[in-house]
Amino acid sequence: MTKSLDLITIGRAGVDLYGAQVGGRLEDMGSFRKYIGGSPTNIACGTARLGLRSGLITRVGDEHMGRFIREQLVREGVDVRGVRTDPDRLTALVILGIRDQEQFPLIFYRSDCADMALCEDDIDEALIADARAVLATGTHLSHPRTEAAVVKALRLARKHGARTALDIDYRPNLWGLAGHDAGESRFVESAAVTARLQATLPLFDLIVGTEEEFHIAGGTTDTVAALRAVRGVTDATLVCKRGAAGAVAFTGAIPDSLDQGEAGPGFPIEVFNVLGAGDGFFSGLMKGWLDGEPWPKALEYANACGALAVSRHGCTPAYPSLAELEFFLKRGVIRPDLRNDPELEQVHWATNRHRRTGGDWSTMRVFAFDHRMQLEQMPGYTPEKGGAFKELCLRAALQVQGGKPGYGILCDNRIGRDALHAASGTGLWIGRPTEWPGSRPLELEPDLGLDCGGLEAWARENVVKVLCFCHPKDDPATRAAQEETVRRLFQAARRNDLEFLLEIIPSKVGPMDNETTATLIRQFYAAGVYPDWWKLEPMTEGVAWRKAIAAIEDNDSNTRGIVVLGLDAPEAALADSFAVAASFPLVKGFAVGRTIFGAVARAWLDGDLTDGEAVEEMARRYSRLCGIWDKARASAKVAA
Repeated sequence: MTKSLDLITIGRAGVDLYGAQVGGRLEDMGSFRKYIGGSPTNIACGTARLGLRSGLITRVGDEHMGRFIREQLVREGVDVRGVRTDPDRLTALVILGIRDQEQFPLIFYRSDCADMALCEDDIDEALIADARAVLATGTHLSHPRTEAAVVKALRLARKHGARTALDIDYRPNLWGLAGHDAGESRFVESAAVTARLQATLPLFDLIVGTEEEFHIAGGTTDTVAALRAVRGVTDATLVCKRGAAGAVAFTGAIPDSLDQGEAGPGFPIEVFNVLGAGDGFFSGLMKGWLDGEPWPKALEYANACGALAVSRHGCTPAYPSLAELEFFLKRGVIRPDLRNDPELEQVHWATNRHRRTGGDWSTMRVFAFDHRMQLEQMPGYTPEKGGAFKELCLRAALQVQGGKPGYGILCDNRIGRDALHAASGTGLWIGRPTEWPGSRPLELEPDLGLDCGGLEAWARENVVKVLCFCHPKDDPATRAAQEETVRRLFQAARRNDLEFLLEIIPSKVGPMDNETTATLIRQFYAAGVYPDWWKLEPMTEGVAWRKAIAAIEDNDSNTRGIVVLGLDAPEAALADSFAVAASFPLVKGFAVGRTIFGAVARAWLDGDLTDGEAVEEMARRYSRLCGIWDKARASAKVAA
């Protein structure tokens, strides 16, 4: 029977609040990054990134953090059929920090948390039967209720021919053996814990742990003796993680030395953050195991994923995509501090960014009303009226969107703040401008600050958009100044996990030919700027589009794509430009503004249109443009 899932993990699901400052005490942390966490959750996400069809069985609270976990799992591609919402308990939290290369303090907030209420009734036999493998972690063996749920899942897995795996994942304070301030502790001897683990070990086909974790499972601090004690109760393959020494697998009798186990190649890298590295390791291991790879190859995957994990901030966000893993294995280590390897980090960002924001942006129908100067120059404008009009623009956009994917807006924060904030969570793609209108050389909105630190306050679904009036024939000083501003903004966007859209308009600066746009694109890549999105002027010649697209794909094969801008062109002219652009798959759609709102804004400011009439007219115009684009794309596909 064909199964729809490769793997189901069971156990902890919480929110990790990672100290953003590195090198300080938790007591001194001033800000935190929020990620999903918990070993089973991390592994479900890590394996999904590697192409496995993964699901999770857990509980989350009926509150904002529980919804965050559920939504992020969906963005990561994890099946959430087994995620229950607990109406009575809060989602677990963990506060973590990076003190130095040896100390990683953490505090578990798990008193009567949602995932520890998991019970046998939460285990759906049909879901278990739909998986090739089931993976449990040790924490959920620490309480009779959660242990019963795990054991039920394991027995059902065996009944339905699924393989079973255990991450020993020993956290002494989660077994009640250490205090709240000892979250970093990884080993406390306990005969009771050893007995509890050994009662369950026969149910597994694969058991993975550090040397200390096998010490607790085997009941001795002699690693070889501990492995032999575990072997005495289970025939499972045992994989022992040895830190910088790599990992070894034992499929049969335990030899006298760990060095006699099967091993995979390791990677000489700098350790930045060990938290969550074991879950990254297990993700790579599961990829190899379930793909039927020999243990040395599976361990190579595991070691590579672990190396990438220990090199970055956070747990799940650090794990590689399959494309990134393949790139890393093929190219190798260029510098030991992997997080500072620009080529590797670009692959990591570009192949995982969709998991940050979700959404289907294969088609982009964007209503651009981020205009400030153009609106301010209209008779009757006031800041209050400007803000109110942009809320009408949003209403029109939402009316056309109707909850469907592939629609977006460009909206500013200076005049359109209320509309910008109201758009959050609507499913619209949201771009937000940063340039000071009309500036050349390029200047940025003052509220960003000289270091672009203002981006820290942006909603994470906002896309940083910057418009640069530039031309290949710009004098060297102007070119250098503008590229430096764009590069500074781009780097700040990356630091804040925000996507970046670069809009270039050369026609307002100098004459255009078929090379103009392509030349500018190559210049920005050479300056170290890798936009997620490009916003380009309409080009009437197919050769100009081909040259521009080649300039992008030669530098970044993973770019999100291109949207075509409007420049206040009449609808008929836009239709002609769409007909040319739509034949190129990298062009995802349009971002048009004044063609939709220009005449409406003037009439509304003059008092000739009511709010409702303005919304209806903009919705009509926007909808017509969407139809024109969709028709052009459909015609291009037929022609192809």
